[in-house]
Amino acid sequence: MYVRRDAAGQIIVASRDMTPECQEFVAANSPELMLFLSVSGESRSDALLQSDLDFVRVLEDVITVLMDKGVISFTDLPEPAQQKLLDRQSLRQRMNSVGLMSDSDDSGVI
Repeated sequence: MYVRRDAAGQIIVASRDMTPECQEFVAANSPELMLFLSVSGESRSDALLQSDLDFVRVLEDVITVLMDKGVISFTDLPEPAQQKLLDRQSLRQRMNSVGLMSDSDDSGVI
């Protein structure tokens, strides 16, 4: 692996190949590389997961707007997509009815 370090000598970028940005070779089993990959990989995957969850809500809102404006109808969606939307709407209603979600989570279109 090839790495780039910050001024303090900490790995800040890693690449499988040598690049203009990453020119220092570090063994793949190096403890500092393993630490960098586990910490940055974990926070990146957490950020990606949160982004995916947030984006799902955006897609729900877009689909709702398109249906409200008559651009598409619910039946235009494939059967599995229809079922997933119905399941999420049902779950959201149940969670809201027992106060598990705040009002900001279901405040309408973004």
